[in-house]
Amino acid sequence: MFLTITTTGTPERPATDLGYLLHKHPDKAQAFSTSYGTAHVLYPEAESGRCTAALLLEVDAVALVRRGKGKGRGGAPDAALAQYVNDRPYAASSLLAVALSSVFSSAMKGVCNARPELPGRARPLRVEVPALPARGGPDLVRKLFEPLGWTVTAAPVPLDTEFPDWGDSRYVSLVLESDALTLAEALRHLYVLLPVLDDAKHYWVAPDEVDKLLRVGEGWLPGHPEQRLITSRYLSRRWSLTRQATERLELVRLAETDDSEVEEIDNAVEAETETEEKPTPLAVQRREAIVTALRQSGAARVLDLGCGQGQLVQTLLKDPAFTEIVGVDVSMRALTIASRRLKLDRMGERQASRVRLFQGSLAYTDVRLKGYDAAVLSEVIEHLDLPRLPALEYAVFGSARPRTVLVTTPNVEYNVRWESLPAGHVRHGDHRFEWTRAEFRAWAEAVAERHGYGVEFVAVGPDDPEVGPPTQMAVFTQTSPKEAKAA
Repeated sequence: MFLTITTTGTPERPATDLGYLLHKHPDKAQAFSTSYGTAHVLYPEAESGRCTAALLLEVDAVALVRRGKGKGRGGAPDAALAQYVNDRPYAASSLLAVALSSVFSSAMKGVCNARPELPGRARPLRVEVPALPARGGPDLVRKLFEPLGWTVTAAPVPLDTEFPDWGDSRYVSLVLESDALTLAEALRHLYVLLPVLDDAKHYWVAPDEVDKLLRVGEGWLPGHPEQRLITSRYLSRRWSLTRQATERLELVRLAETDDSEVEEIDNAVEAETETEEKPTPLAVQRREAIVTALRQSGAARVLDLGCGQGQLVQTLLKDPAFTEIVGVDVSMRALTIASRRLKLDRMGERQASRVRLFQGSLAYTDVRLKGYDAAVLSEVIEHLDLPRLPALEYAVFGSARPRTVLVTTPNVEYNVRWESLPAGHVRHGDHRFEWTRAEFRAWAEAVAERHGYGVEFVAVGPDDPEVGPPTQMAVFTQTSPKEAKAA
Protein backbone atom coordinates (compact mmCIF):
# COMPACT_ATOMS: atom_id res chain seq x y z
CA MET A 1 0.00 0.00 0.00
CA PHE A 2 1.32 3.40 -0.93
CA LEU A 3 0.43 6.99 -0.03
CA THR A 4 2.27 10.27 -0.56
CA ILE A 5 1.82 13.69 1.04
CA THR A 6 3.31 16.65 -0.80
CA THR A 7 3.57 20.30 0.20
CA THR A 8 5.17 23.37 -1.35
CA GLY A 9 6.88 26.28 0.36
CA THR A 10 8.99 29.41 0.19
CA PRO A 11 12.42 30.31 1.63
CA GLU A 12 10.60 31.89 4.58
CA ARG A 13 8.34 28.86 5.08
CA PRO A 14 10.21 25.95 3.54
CA ALA A 15 8.34 22.85 2.44
CA THR A 16 10.75 20.74 4.50
CA ASP A 17 8.83 21.85 7.59
CA LEU A 18 6.81 18.76 6.72
CA GLY A 19 9.55 16.76 8.43
CA TYR A 20 8.92 18.59 11.71
CA LEU A 21 5.17 18.04 11.43
CA LEU A 22 5.48 14.33 10.71
CA HIS A 23 8.32 13.87 13.25
CA LYS A 24 10.30 12.06 10.53
CA HIS A 25 13.60 13.48 9.23
CA PRO A 26 13.69 14.00 5.45
CA ASP A 27 17.27 12.66 5.21
CA LYS A 28 16.36 9.28 6.69
CA ALA A 29 14.38 6.26 5.54
CA GLN A 30 12.69 4.71 8.56
CA ALA A 31 10.85 1.41 9.12
CA PHE A 32 8.20 0.61 11.74
CA SER A 33 6.80 -2.80 12.64
CA THR A 34 3.02 -3.27 12.62
CA SER A 35 0.79 -6.27 13.32
CA TYR A 36 0.48 -7.01 9.63
CA GLY A 37 3.84 -6.05 8.18
CA THR A 38 6.33 -3.18 8.00
CA ALA A 39 5.60 0.52 7.42
CA HIS A 40 8.35 2.50 5.65
CA VAL A 41 8.57 6.32 5.69
CA LEU A 42 10.82 8.01 3.11
CA TYR A 43 11.10 11.30 1.26
CA PRO A 44 11.36 11.02 -2.57
CA GLU A 45 12.01 14.78 -2.65
CA ALA A 46 12.92 17.27 0.07
CA GLU A 47 13.64 20.81 -1.10
CA SER A 48 12.58 24.14 0.36
CA GLY A 49 10.22 24.64 -2.57
CA ARG A 50 8.66 21.15 -2.59
CA CYS A 51 8.72 18.22 -0.19
CA THR A 52 7.05 14.80 -0.47
CA ALA A 53 6.71 12.20 2.29
CA ALA A 54 5.78 8.65 1.29
CA LEU A 55 4.26 5.93 3.46
CA LEU A 56 4.81 2.44 2.07
CA LEU A 57 3.06 -0.35 3.96
CA GLU A 58 4.57 -3.73 3.19
CA VAL A 59 1.82 -6.16 4.21
CA ASP A 60 2.61 -9.70 5.31
CA ALA A 61 -0.19 -11.64 3.61
CA VAL A 62 0.52 -14.77 5.65
CA ALA A 63 0.22 -12.87 8.95
CA LEU A 64 -2.97 -11.26 7.67
CA VAL A 65 -4.59 -14.68 7.23
CA ARG A 66 -3.16 -16.29 10.34
CA ARG A 67 -4.30 -13.53 12.68
CA GLY A 68 -7.93 -14.36 11.97
CA LYS A 69 -10.51 -15.20 9.41
CA GLY A 70 -13.75 -13.40 8.60
CA LYS A 71 -14.89 -10.33 10.49
CA GLY A 72 -14.08 -11.89 13.82
CA ARG A 73 -11.05 -11.25 15.98
CA GLY A 74 -8.67 -9.40 13.71
CA GLY A 75 -9.66 -11.14 10.50
CA ALA A 76 -9.76 -9.46 7.12
CA PRO A 77 -13.03 -10.27 5.32
CA ASP A 78 -11.40 -10.53 1.89
CA ALA A 79 -8.51 -12.58 3.27
CA ALA A 80 -10.99 -15.07 4.70
CA LEU A 81 -12.54 -15.45 1.27
CA ALA A 82 -9.44 -15.46 -0.90
CA GLN A 83 -6.80 -16.52 1.66
CA TYR A 84 -3.36 -15.51 0.43
CA VAL A 85 -4.44 -14.14 -2.96
CA ASN A 86 -6.41 -10.92 -2.50
CA ASP A 87 -6.11 -7.15 -2.80
CA ARG A 88 -5.31 -6.47 0.88
CA PRO A 89 -1.53 -6.09 0.45
CA TYR A 90 -1.95 -3.57 -2.37
CA ALA A 91 -5.12 -1.49 -2.10
CA ALA A 92 -5.50 1.22 0.55
CA SER A 93 -7.72 0.07 3.40
CA SER A 94 -8.07 0.11 7.18
CA LEU A 95 -4.58 -1.43 7.27
CA LEU A 96 -3.18 1.79 5.82
CA ALA A 97 -5.38 3.92 8.08
CA VAL A 98 -4.05 2.15 11.18
CA ALA A 99 -0.48 2.57 9.91
CA LEU A 100 -1.13 6.31 9.44
CA SER A 101 -2.34 6.69 13.03
CA SER A 102 0.55 4.62 14.36
CA VAL A 103 3.43 6.12 12.38
CA PHE A 104 2.13 9.72 12.32
CA SER A 105 0.32 9.75 15.69
CA SER A 106 1.79 13.08 16.86
CA ALA A 107 1.06 14.74 13.50
CA MET A 108 -2.55 13.51 13.62
CA LYS A 109 -2.95 15.04 17.09
CA GLY A 110 -1.47 18.34 15.89
CA VAL A 111 1.55 18.15 18.21
CA CYS A 112 5.01 19.46 17.33
CA ASN A 113 7.21 20.23 20.33
CA ALA A 114 10.15 21.41 18.23
CA ARG A 115 8.07 23.93 16.23
CA PRO A 116 4.75 24.44 18.10
CA GLU A 117 3.61 27.16 15.68
CA LEU A 118 3.52 24.76 12.70
CA PRO A 119 0.58 22.38 13.42
CA GLY A 120 -2.10 25.08 13.43
CA ARG A 121 -0.97 26.59 10.14
CA ALA A 122 -2.81 25.65 6.92
CA ARG A 123 -0.51 24.76 4.04
CA PRO A 124 -0.71 23.58 0.43
CA LEU A 125 -1.26 19.82 0.51
CA ARG A 126 -1.44 17.17 -2.17
CA VAL A 127 -2.28 13.59 -1.17
CA GLU A 128 -2.00 10.73 -3.66
CA VAL A 129 -3.27 7.17 -3.22
CA PRO A 130 -2.60 5.13 -6.38
CA ALA A 131 -5.00 2.26 -5.56
CA LEU A 132 -8.04 2.93 -3.42
CA PRO A 133 -11.08 0.62 -3.25
CA ALA A 134 -14.19 2.77 -3.66
CA ARG A 135 -17.46 0.96 -3.10
CA GLY A 136 -19.67 3.65 -4.58
CA GLY A 137 -17.28 4.78 -7.29
CA PRO A 138 -15.69 8.17 -7.98
CA ASP A 139 -18.97 9.96 -7.20
CA LEU A 140 -18.91 8.74 -3.61
CA VAL A 141 -15.24 9.71 -3.28
CA ARG A 142 -16.14 13.27 -4.24
CA LYS A 143 -19.16 13.33 -1.91
CA LEU A 144 -16.94 12.34 1.00
CA PHE A 145 -13.92 14.60 0.44
CA GLU A 146 -15.23 17.74 -1.32
CA PRO A 147 -17.34 18.99 1.66
CA LEU A 148 -14.12 18.94 3.70
CA GLY A 149 -12.37 21.43 1.44
CA TRP A 150 -10.54 19.08 -0.91
CA THR A 151 -10.28 19.32 -4.69
CA VAL A 152 -10.80 15.70 -5.72
CA THR A 153 -9.49 13.80 -8.72
CA ALA A 154 -10.69 10.19 -8.65
CA ALA A 155 -9.75 8.37 -11.85
CA PRO A 156 -11.29 4.89 -12.22
CA VAL A 157 -8.76 2.10 -12.66
CA PRO A 158 -9.68 -0.19 -15.59
CA LEU A 159 -9.97 -3.92 -14.93
CA ASP A 160 -7.41 -4.53 -17.68
CA THR A 161 -5.84 -1.92 -19.91
CA GLU A 162 -5.50 -4.55 -22.66
CA PHE A 163 -9.25 -5.19 -22.62
CA PRO A 164 -11.06 -1.84 -22.22
CA ASP A 165 -14.41 -3.50 -22.94
CA TRP A 166 -14.23 -5.15 -19.55
CA GLY A 167 -14.86 -1.75 -17.99
CA ASP A 168 -13.59 -0.24 -14.76
CA SER A 169 -12.68 -1.96 -11.50
CA ARG A 170 -13.91 -0.85 -8.09
CA TYR A 171 -10.60 0.97 -7.57
CA VAL A 172 -9.71 4.60 -8.20
CA SER A 173 -6.45 6.49 -8.37
CA LEU A 174 -7.02 9.33 -5.91
CA VAL A 175 -5.49 12.81 -5.79
CA LEU A 176 -6.57 15.30 -3.11
CA GLU A 177 -5.48 18.94 -3.13
CA SER A 178 -6.14 21.77 -0.69
CA ASP A 179 -4.62 25.06 0.49
CA ALA A 180 -6.96 25.55 3.45
CA LEU A 181 -6.30 22.53 5.68
CA THR A 182 -3.73 21.71 8.31
CA LEU A 183 -1.79 18.46 8.08
CA ALA A 184 -3.53 17.12 11.20
CA GLU A 185 -6.94 17.69 9.59
CA ALA A 186 -5.81 15.94 6.42
CA LEU A 187 -4.57 12.89 8.30
CA ARG A 188 -7.78 12.64 10.32
CA HIS A 189 -9.86 12.76 7.13
CA LEU A 190 -7.79 9.96 5.61
CA TYR A 191 -7.88 7.87 8.78
CA VAL A 192 -11.69 7.73 8.75
CA LEU A 193 -12.51 7.82 5.05
CA LEU A 194 -10.05 5.25 3.68
CA PRO A 195 -11.81 2.31 5.42
CA VAL A 196 -15.20 3.93 4.73
CA LEU A 197 -14.54 3.80 0.98
CA ASP A 198 -13.19 0.26 1.25
CA ASP A 199 -16.29 -0.63 3.32
CA ALA A 200 -14.37 -3.29 5.25
CA LYS A 201 -12.13 -3.46 8.31
CA HIS A 202 -9.37 -5.92 9.01
CA TYR A 203 -10.10 -6.01 12.75
CA TRP A 204 -13.09 -6.61 14.99
CA VAL A 205 -15.04 -3.40 15.60
CA ALA A 206 -15.46 -3.05 19.36
CA PRO A 207 -17.56 -0.43 21.23
CA ASP A 208 -14.48 1.76 21.78
CA GLU A 209 -14.48 2.44 18.02
CA VAL A 210 -17.34 4.91 18.65
CA ASP A 211 -15.10 7.02 20.90
CA LYS A 212 -12.30 6.78 18.36
CA LEU A 213 -14.58 7.94 15.52
CA LEU A 214 -15.91 10.91 17.49
CA ARG A 215 -12.43 11.92 18.58
CA VAL A 216 -10.93 11.81 15.10
CA GLY A 217 -14.08 13.26 13.52
CA GLU A 218 -14.23 16.23 15.87
CA GLY A 219 -14.83 19.47 14.01
CA TRP A 220 -15.88 17.95 10.67
CA LEU A 221 -17.99 14.81 11.06
CA PRO A 222 -21.06 16.25 12.87
CA GLY A 223 -21.84 18.59 9.96
CA HIS A 224 -20.81 16.29 7.10
CA PRO A 225 -23.68 15.70 4.61
CA GLU A 226 -22.73 11.99 4.38
CA GLN A 227 -22.43 11.57 8.15
CA ARG A 228 -24.79 8.58 8.35
CA LEU A 229 -22.99 6.65 5.63
CA ILE A 230 -19.58 7.43 7.13
CA THR A 231 -20.68 6.35 10.61
CA SER A 232 -22.33 3.15 9.43
CA ARG A 233 -19.42 2.00 7.26
CA TYR A 234 -16.72 3.00 9.72
CA LEU A 235 -18.44 0.90 12.41
CA SER A 236 -18.83 -2.06 10.02
CA ARG A 237 -22.60 -1.56 9.87
CA ARG A 238 -23.05 -2.64 13.49
CA TRP A 239 -26.41 -0.96 14.06
CA SER A 240 -26.11 -0.63 17.84
CA LEU A 241 -22.76 1.18 17.58
CA THR A 242 -23.98 3.26 14.63
CA ARG A 243 -27.04 4.40 16.58
CA GLN A 244 -24.89 5.28 19.59
CA ALA A 245 -22.49 7.31 17.44
CA THR A 246 -25.34 9.07 15.60
CA GLU A 247 -26.98 10.12 18.87
CA ARG A 248 -23.73 11.53 20.22
CA LEU A 249 -23.01 13.36 16.97
CA GLU A 250 -26.48 14.92 17.14
CA LEU A 251 -25.68 16.19 20.64
CA VAL A 252 -22.50 17.79 19.28
CA ARG A 253 -24.48 19.45 16.48
CA LEU A 254 -27.09 20.79 18.91
CA ALA A 255 -24.38 22.11 21.22
CA GLU A 256 -22.71 23.97 18.35
CA THR A 257 -26.07 25.42 17.26
CA ASP A 258 -26.85 26.66 20.79
CA ASP A 259 -23.25 27.79 21.43
CA SER A 260 -23.15 25.63 24.57
CA GLU A 261 -21.26 22.63 25.90
CA VAL A 262 -22.23 19.06 24.99
CA GLU A 263 -22.54 18.21 28.69
CA GLU A 264 -25.25 20.85 29.11
CA ILE A 265 -27.28 19.47 26.22
CA ASP A 266 -26.71 15.88 27.38
CA ASN A 267 -27.82 16.70 30.93
CA ALA A 268 -30.95 18.36 29.62
CA VAL A 269 -31.85 15.25 27.66
CA GLU A 270 -31.19 12.99 30.65
CA ALA A 271 -33.26 15.15 32.97
CA GLU A 272 -36.16 15.08 30.55
CA THR A 273 -36.16 11.31 30.11
CA GLU A 274 -35.10 10.29 33.62
CA THR A 275 -38.64 9.62 34.77
CA GLU A 276 -39.60 7.68 31.66
CA GLU A 277 -39.53 3.97 32.39
CA LYS A 278 -39.08 1.68 29.44
CA PRO A 279 -41.17 -1.48 29.72
CA THR A 280 -39.17 -4.64 30.24
CA PRO A 281 -39.43 -6.86 27.15
CA LEU A 282 -41.58 -9.96 27.63
CA ALA A 283 -38.65 -12.21 26.67
CA VAL A 284 -36.62 -10.74 29.54
CA GLN A 285 -39.52 -11.14 31.97
CA ARG A 286 -39.87 -14.76 30.86
CA ARG A 287 -36.19 -15.50 31.47
CA GLU A 288 -36.36 -13.82 34.89
CA ALA A 289 -39.38 -15.95 35.84
CA ILE A 290 -37.58 -19.12 34.71
CA VAL A 291 -34.42 -18.29 36.67
CA THR A 292 -36.50 -17.54 39.78
CA ALA A 293 -38.32 -20.87 39.52
CA LEU A 294 -35.03 -22.74 38.99
CA ARG A 295 -33.47 -21.11 42.03
CA GLN A 296 -36.51 -22.01 44.14
CA SER A 297 -36.22 -25.62 43.00
CA GLY A 298 -32.58 -25.79 44.07
CA ALA A 299 -31.49 -27.04 40.64
CA ALA A 300 -27.78 -26.97 39.80
CA ARG A 301 -27.67 -29.01 36.56
CA VAL A 302 -30.12 -27.61 34.01
CA LEU A 303 -31.27 -28.60 30.52
CA ASP A 304 -32.50 -25.89 28.12
CA LEU A 305 -34.53 -27.98 25.66
CA GLY A 306 -35.11 -26.10 22.42
CA CYS A 307 -32.45 -23.56 23.42
CA GLY A 308 -32.63 -21.66 20.10
CA GLN A 309 -30.00 -18.92 19.92
CA GLY A 310 -28.87 -19.40 23.52
CA GLN A 311 -30.40 -16.39 25.29
CA LEU A 312 -31.49 -18.42 28.34
CA VAL A 313 -28.20 -20.35 28.47
CA GLN A 314 -26.38 -17.00 28.48
CA THR A 315 -28.53 -15.78 31.39
CA LEU A 316 -28.01 -18.97 33.41
CA LEU A 317 -24.24 -18.78 32.94
CA LYS A 318 -24.21 -15.50 34.86
CA ASP A 319 -25.45 -17.31 38.00
CA PRO A 320 -22.80 -19.52 39.66
CA ALA A 321 -25.58 -21.55 41.34
CA PHE A 322 -26.05 -23.37 38.03
CA THR A 323 -23.00 -25.60 37.77
CA GLU A 324 -23.91 -27.35 34.51
CA ILE A 325 -26.03 -25.95 31.69
CA VAL A 326 -26.84 -27.94 28.57
CA GLY A 327 -28.52 -26.41 25.52
CA VAL A 328 -30.28 -28.76 23.10
CA ASP A 329 -31.84 -27.84 19.77
CA VAL A 330 -32.73 -29.65 16.56
CA SER A 331 -31.38 -26.76 14.44
CA MET A 332 -27.62 -26.68 13.83
CA ARG A 333 -27.95 -23.11 12.60
CA ALA A 334 -29.49 -22.07 15.93
CA LEU A 335 -26.71 -23.87 17.83
CA THR A 336 -24.07 -22.12 15.72
CA ILE A 337 -25.60 -18.72 16.55
CA ALA A 338 -25.81 -19.73 20.22
CA SER A 339 -22.14 -20.67 20.20
CA ARG A 340 -21.25 -17.24 18.78
CA ARG A 341 -23.47 -15.47 21.29
CA LEU A 342 -21.81 -17.32 24.18
CA LYS A 343 -18.31 -16.82 22.66
CA LEU A 344 -17.50 -20.46 23.40
CA ASP A 345 -14.26 -20.24 21.42
CA ARG A 346 -13.00 -17.45 23.71
CA MET A 347 -14.51 -18.61 26.99
CA GLY A 348 -12.24 -19.36 29.93
CA GLU A 349 -11.66 -23.00 30.85
CA ARG A 350 -13.63 -22.89 34.09
CA GLN A 351 -16.63 -21.19 32.50
CA ALA A 352 -16.50 -23.45 29.44
CA SER A 353 -16.69 -26.53 31.68
CA ARG A 354 -20.15 -25.41 32.82
CA VAL A 355 -21.83 -25.30 29.42
CA ARG A 356 -22.48 -27.70 26.52
CA LEU A 357 -24.51 -27.43 23.34
CA PHE A 358 -25.63 -30.41 21.29
CA GLN A 359 -28.13 -31.28 18.60
CA GLY A 360 -31.12 -33.41 19.47
CA SER A 361 -34.80 -33.88 18.73
CA LEU A 362 -37.31 -33.78 21.58
CA ALA A 363 -39.55 -36.19 19.67
CA TYR A 364 -37.17 -39.05 20.59
CA THR A 365 -35.78 -40.38 23.84
CA ASP A 366 -32.14 -39.50 24.46
CA VAL A 367 -29.94 -41.01 27.17
CA ARG A 368 -27.90 -37.78 27.23
CA LEU A 369 -30.86 -35.99 28.85
CA LYS A 370 -31.04 -38.24 31.90
CA GLY A 371 -29.84 -37.32 35.37
CA TYR A 372 -30.44 -33.56 35.41
CA ASP A 373 -32.05 -31.53 38.19
CA ALA A 374 -34.25 -29.44 35.92
CA ALA A 375 -35.32 -29.02 32.31
CA VAL A 376 -36.76 -25.93 30.65
CA LEU A 377 -39.08 -25.90 27.63
CA SER A 378 -39.38 -22.17 26.99
CA GLU A 379 -41.73 -21.32 24.10
CA VAL A 380 -41.16 -24.75 22.55
CA ILE A 381 -44.33 -26.86 22.64
CA GLU A 382 -46.33 -24.46 20.43
CA HIS A 383 -43.84 -25.09 17.59
CA LEU A 384 -44.82 -28.78 17.42
CA ASP A 385 -47.84 -30.26 15.68
CA LEU A 386 -50.34 -31.46 18.29
CA PRO A 387 -50.01 -35.15 17.28
CA ARG A 388 -46.27 -34.96 18.14
CA LEU A 389 -46.77 -33.65 21.67
CA PRO A 390 -47.14 -37.15 23.23
CA ALA A 391 -43.68 -38.07 21.88
CA LEU A 392 -42.14 -34.93 23.47
CA GLU A 393 -44.06 -35.64 26.67
CA TYR A 394 -42.63 -39.14 26.99
CA ALA A 395 -39.07 -38.09 25.98
CA VAL A 396 -38.99 -35.44 28.73
CA PHE A 397 -41.31 -36.65 31.51
CA GLY A 398 -41.17 -40.42 30.91
CA SER A 399 -37.55 -41.00 29.85
CA ALA A 400 -35.32 -38.10 30.97
CA ARG A 401 -37.35 -37.45 34.15
CA PRO A 402 -35.62 -34.37 35.62
CA ARG A 403 -36.73 -33.48 39.12
CA THR A 404 -38.22 -30.16 37.90
CA VAL A 405 -39.63 -29.24 34.50
CA LEU A 406 -40.59 -25.69 33.48
CA VAL A 407 -42.84 -25.17 30.44
CA THR A 408 -43.78 -21.73 29.12
CA THR A 409 -46.14 -21.05 26.23
CA PRO A 410 -48.18 -18.08 24.95
CA ASN A 411 -51.63 -17.41 26.38
CA VAL A 412 -53.81 -16.99 23.30
CA GLU A 413 -56.44 -15.04 25.28
CA TYR A 414 -53.93 -12.20 25.72
CA ASN A 415 -53.51 -11.76 21.95
CA VAL A 416 -56.35 -9.21 21.85
CA ARG A 417 -54.06 -6.85 23.81
CA TRP A 418 -51.47 -6.79 21.00
CA GLU A 419 -52.54 -3.86 18.84
CA SER A 420 -50.30 -4.91 15.95
CA LEU A 421 -51.54 -8.52 15.87
CA PRO A 422 -54.46 -9.10 13.46
CA ALA A 423 -57.46 -10.90 14.90
CA GLY A 424 -57.26 -14.68 14.54
CA HIS A 425 -53.47 -14.71 13.97
CA VAL A 426 -50.90 -16.45 16.16
CA ARG A 427 -47.90 -14.53 17.49
CA HIS A 428 -45.33 -16.29 15.31
CA GLY A 429 -45.64 -17.76 11.85
CA ASP A 430 -44.19 -21.08 13.04
CA HIS A 431 -46.65 -21.58 15.93
CA ARG A 432 -48.79 -24.66 15.27
CA PHE A 433 -51.22 -23.73 18.05
CA GLU A 434 -51.67 -21.35 20.98
CA TRP A 435 -53.65 -22.44 24.05
CA THR A 436 -56.02 -20.69 26.38
CA ARG A 437 -55.27 -20.85 30.09
CA ALA A 438 -57.82 -23.63 30.54
CA GLU A 439 -56.38 -25.69 27.67
CA PHE A 440 -52.82 -25.35 28.96
CA ARG A 441 -53.90 -26.23 32.50
CA ALA A 442 -55.76 -29.34 31.29
CA TRP A 443 -52.75 -30.55 29.29
CA ALA A 444 -50.26 -29.88 32.10
CA GLU A 445 -52.38 -31.58 34.77
CA ALA A 446 -52.84 -34.65 32.58
CA VAL A 447 -49.08 -34.86 31.91
CA ALA A 448 -48.32 -34.51 35.63
CA GLU A 449 -50.78 -37.25 36.53
CA ARG A 450 -49.45 -39.67 33.91
CA HIS A 451 -45.80 -39.30 34.93
CA GLY A 452 -45.82 -38.71 38.67
CA TYR A 453 -45.37 -34.95 38.89
CA GLY A 454 -47.16 -32.20 40.73
CA VAL A 455 -47.80 -28.97 38.81
CA GLU A 456 -48.25 -25.30 39.66
CA PHE A 457 -48.98 -22.39 37.34
CA VAL A 458 -47.20 -19.05 37.25
CA ALA A 459 -48.19 -15.89 35.36
CA VAL A 460 -45.39 -14.28 33.34
CA GLY A 461 -45.81 -10.62 32.41
CA PRO A 462 -48.66 -8.26 33.36
CA ASP A 463 -51.61 -10.32 34.63
CA ASP A 464 -54.62 -8.77 32.93
CA PRO A 465 -57.79 -9.29 35.04
CA GLU A 466 -59.82 -10.13 31.94
CA VAL A 467 -57.50 -12.13 29.68
CA GLY A 468 -54.66 -13.17 31.99
CA PRO A 469 -50.89 -12.84 31.40
CA PRO A 470 -49.20 -12.84 27.97
CA THR A 471 -47.19 -15.96 28.89
CA GLN A 472 -48.19 -18.88 31.10
CA MET A 473 -45.71 -21.15 32.87
CA ALA A 474 -46.22 -24.58 34.38
CA VAL A 475 -43.78 -25.72 37.08
CA PHE A 476 -43.71 -29.52 37.27
CA THR A 477 -42.13 -31.07 40.38
CA GLN A 478 -41.52 -34.79 40.68
CA THR A 479 -43.54 -36.40 43.47
CA SER A 480 -42.25 -39.01 45.91
CA PRO A 481 -40.61 -42.12 44.33
CA LYS A 482 -43.52 -44.30 45.46
CA GLU A 483 -46.10 -42.05 43.79
CA ALA A 484 -43.92 -41.69 40.70
CA LYS A 485 -43.59 -45.49 40.40
CA ALA A 486 -47.33 -45.93 40.72
CA ALA A 487 -47.90 -43.32 38.04
